[in-house]
Amino acid sequence: MGIGKGEVKRAVGTAACCCMVLLASACGGGPKDSPDARSTAVKTLVVALVPDEDAATVIQDNQGLKSYLETTLDVPVELVVSTDYSTLIEAATRNKSHLTYFGPLSYVIARSRAPFLEPFAVRLKDGASTYKAVLIGNREQGIHTFDDIKGQTVALGDPASTGSRLFPQLRLADAGLQPNVDYQPVFLGAHDAVAKAVERGTAAAGGLSRTIYDKLVEQGTINPDKLVVLGASSPIPQYPWTMDSGLNEDLRHAIKQSFYDLEDPALLQPLRADGFVPVQDSDYDGVRRAADVLGLSLQDLVTGS
Repeated sequence: MGIGKGEVKRAVGTAACCCMVLLASACGGGPKDSPDARSTAVKTLVVALVPDEDAATVIQDNQGLKSYLETTLDVPVELVVSTDYSTLIEAATRNKSHLTYFGPLSYVIARSRAPFLEPFAVRLKDGASTYKAVLIGNREQGIHTFDDIKGQTVALGDPASTGSRLFPQLRLADAGLQPNVDYQPVFLGAHDAVAKAVERGTAAAGGLSRTIYDKLVEQGTINPDKLVVLGASSPIPQYPWTMDSGLNEDLRHAIKQSFYDLEDPALLQPLRADGFVPVQDSDYDGVRRAADVLGLSLQDLVTGS
């Protein structure tokens, strides 16, 4: 399901201004003291999507999901994509979005600040609820092994990204490479920006989700002949959907069932999923351990430091 150029421009405006949209008036006032206090009628269900690619693309590609949820839940739906992960986290933890599609690390950060965020579904891809990140190098710059990265610039995504920051840096640490000692990290925001930077040679190497890398190659967005896949990370738990646990119980049940019943490939493809199954918070303990291994403070990641 596509949208016209005018609608795309409006969607881009929505994405660029989503900090104001989410934090000012999308769901009411500031954070409430208890789930019961937040259990109010939902006039519009605000659904926030992780900004792991270009915001306008994410909005456009998920119009089918919007229509599906509106039909299934019988409530208007507003899709929003934040300018960065910090804004996504801020909106969810301040009760400014009802449903949020997080990356694993951004979920862990948000949950540490807002226990009322309830993970309820995780995406399946090729029958698995885990994925991997890859480290890629620029072939023309002679980046063929991890040792070749020493003294070079490494492109990463958002500071709060799992697949383009946390697990790539964990893989580099396993190879004996430390940031600001053996290589210089630069944060570019999105996975696709990492791949393009390495392809152009503005960064010698970079880390991103294997799923997104394969998509970019398939679409012809990047030329794999200019790149070398240096290695992969350990398995990462897939992206979770969360909801505000203060939502009406009937609505919460309907939301869960709508995701578990979702089978349309046209709606699942933009989410890089084959389907969704139940999930629980403890499934992300490995992400918490990875942050501990790298000595990363969750609060520092929120502020982007």
